[in-house]
This record gives sequence, C-alpha cells and structure tokens, in this order.
Amino acid sequence: MKIVFMGTPKIAADVLRKMVDAGYKPGLVVTQPDKEKNRGKKVIPSEVKVLAEELDIPIIQPEKIRGNVEFEETLKAFSPDVAVVAAYGRILPKNILDIPKCGCINVHASLLPKFRGASPIQSAILSGDEITGVTIMQMDEGMDTGDMLLKGEIEIAGMNAEELSDELGYLGGKLIAETLSALEKGELNPEKQDEALATYTGMIKKDDGKIDFADFSALEIERMTRAYCPWPGVSVVYEETPMKLCKVSVCNEKQMSEGGTPSEVIKADNSGIYVMTKDGVLIIEELQLPGKNKVEAGAFLRGHKIDKKSFCRMCI
Repeated sequence: MKIVFMGTPKIAADVLRKMVDAGYKPGLVVTQPDKEKNRGKKVIPSEVKVLAEELDIPIIQPEKIRGNVEFEETLKAFSPDVAVVAAYGRILPKNILDIPKCGCINVHASLLPKFRGASPIQSAILSGDEITGVTIMQMDEGMDTGDMLLKGEIEIAGMNAEELSDELGYLGGKLIAETLSALEKGELNPEKQDEALATYTGMIKKDDGKIDFADFSALEIERMTRAYCPWPGVSVVYEETPMKLCKVSVCNEKQMSEGGTPSEVIKADNSGIYVMTKDGVLIIEELQLPGKNKVEAGAFLRGHKIDKKSFCRMCI
C-alpha cells in the first residue's frame, strides 16, 4: 500500500516507528512546520520530522491545510491508498479526507466515544479513570466521530501524562499495524460510535496549571499534577516564590486535616511539605523552582526555610 503519515509530537513518532517496524513504511510524511522553542528561540523540528529524516522518508510541512491548493495537489500526485493520522494538530477538511483511496485512519488516544477532542490523555487522568486506551477510527468531517475500526486498553496505574502518552503511542502503533493488515485483507469491521456516550475535551491552556490550594481538593491536585506533566505543570506561589509541583500524593492521615486552613503549610520534613487544600492534605514530594532542576522536598528544605504559618497562594 502507498501510505501517507500525518503526525507531529512524540506520541505520533512512536506510532510511526511501530508502523515501520511492522513493515508499513509510509512513502510520505506530513508534519507541522518547525517552531521556535525556549528562550533562545531555537528552531526545533517535530519529533515526527526527526524520525522521518532518520528513516529517509520524504517530508512536507505545510503552514496550513485548509485552502492550500499546493498541498492538495501534492497529495493527489502521491496518490495514497490510505492516510494514517496521529496527533497531527490540524483538522483535515473534506477535500483532503477524500484523496486517499481508502480514506484517512486516525489513531486516537482514548476509548471512543469517550474523550473526543484535543486532550484525551489529560482528561482520562483528571477524571480518575483506571482504564484508557487507543481507538483506530475511520475519519470523517466530525470531531472524532468516525466509525471505530479497532480498540486496545491500558491501565493508567498512577502514570502521568508523559508516561501514559509513551504507552499509548506504543499501543497505537501496534493497533495501526493490525488495522493496515486487516485493510489489505479486506477484513475490517467498522463499528458506529454511540453518540449518547460521547464526551468532549478541549485544549489545555497554560493558565490551567496555575492553582490555589483553597480551590481544589488534594485528590484533584494530585490528578492535575500528573495530567499536566510535562506541560503546563501545576504552579503555586509560596511567600512570593513560584514553584512547580512535580510529584505529589494525598495524605491518608485524616487527623492531619482537622482544624487546618486551606493553603496552610501544616508540616514540612524529609517526607514532604504537607499543605491543606479545599479537602484533605496534599504532600509535595518533589518540586522545581524557576530555572532550577527539580528536587525532592527534603533537599529543598535544607536550603529553604518553610514557616508552617505561611501559606501557598495562587500563582499569578
């Protein structure tokens, strides 16, 4: 089959790697343009571009998709049998969806119809789900509304979004290889999604990680810390010093939360910094100051004094 692959971040690169390992090497890769990152404004290629160059696959990086006649003509000239799309980052209009003979197949990181949209991995963690997975889907013009072709499940098991993304990328690559094999043999069995069960996710914003301990429970902050890793992270301020929470847990000692005020530091030692929340006590086990490496709470306390009467306030 002539395959075009469309993807951008690491999870898409993981899918591409597994596809190639399974014998399905695309003849063309489409990925987002290189972008300036970090303070040095260094131009960084996408993870998919880096891998495609390593695999010697031709690459195109259109600035836009909709209304891009040159891009449309390039795809038509390539004449793909199928397009595999994994976290490409742009919505494909109908004129692009219709080019591949067998259409476009999407690798979506949730068990559809749950968590359609832009942030399914983070949403699964924030919701406290124990199980998530990957759905291989025949794309249509809707937002992740197409027929399901194959599914696979995975336990979240306390993973953060970065760790879970790695696992889902591996699973997605395995499932897309199985899907392409079934497509070649004419053995696909599309299944309609149940619209009554559909839920949607939005884009994660930088400000989503700026919190006040008084607004969230310890359990909610623990989930947010995992969901927003590595970006945007969960940030708080302690006596005008911003800090990012890297690893936290929920304190199970109920007596510690009795009589405490939300945002109050009630204990600080080598085991962590214990902070009252809207409901329950959160233990900060690992944190990071601006421009510094992340450190365990015990190491942080050896260089910084924490007054138990002080408060962690919302990051501005």
